[in-house]
Amino acid sequence: MKSAAQKLSTVEPEVLTINVNSTYYKELNQNLRRHVLAGVTAIELKNVFGQRYIGTNLQRPVKINIYGTPGNDLGAFMDGPMIEIFGNAQDGVANTMNSGEITVHGSAGDVLGMSMRGGEVYVRGNVGYRCGIHMKEYGDKKPLVIIGGTSQDFFGEYMAGGTVVILGLNLKDGEPHRANFVGTGMHGGRIFMRGHISPQQLGKEVGVTEPDAADREIIEYAVRKYVAKFGGDTKEILSGQFSKLYPKSLRPYGRLYAY
Repeated sequence: MKSAAQKLSTVEPEVLTINVNSTYYKELNQNLRRHVLAGVTAIELKNVFGQRYIGTNLQRPVKINIYGTPGNDLGAFMDGPMIEIFGNAQDGVANTMNSGEITVHGSAGDVLGMSMRGGEVYVRGNVGYRCGIHMKEYGDKKPLVIIGGTSQDFFGEYMAGGTVVILGLNLKDGEPHRANFVGTGMHGGRIFMRGHISPQQLGKEVGVTEPDAADREIIEYAVRKYVAKFGGDTKEILSGQFSKLYPKSLRPYGRLYAY
């Protein structure tokens, strides 16, 4: 027989709905912060039209559903919340995010995951330029980004840690990933790419190998989470050809600054 505490834990939290429309982004974020600090744990933002900084620096366990297109730096410096976007997102998603989870049911713009320090980001479609730039990790903080489609140039630039899995599910058979200069300046972390990418598309600091058993566990975890969010066939996705991209050196430009 369930205790009173167990019964309460199964009750869905009351959802606060905010109709955003033309609300100025500062006003929206002040209102959002006020509700979160007051203890609201579930919020829906309807009719979002490019308002910036949604979820920035929030440090409470709140679930935020966004309907529309949020503006730049969604979830920047975020520490704990879960944000789900039912549409596309603009640039700077998860900028320097510390923990939490962001799910994008469409595509996202440039510099997604820039300097991301922890948490997980899931994108159903494509991402733009310089995604994963200078991602990092420390101790048990190991950020993870999973992209269902493909990316533009300078993907994983200056990566210092973390994991990115890019699935290429919207590419045709034999069609290569689009990005050039992948991993330029990379000195930490790992990138797993499903599908074809040519050596000339990679930064000179990047090595390529087949994933080992430990890598396959990471890939399987990422794919199962992706399928749980967006649908698909886990077995079919995992049957594709994966490559592991890794940094050849921890100090690729060390000689430039040595005397």
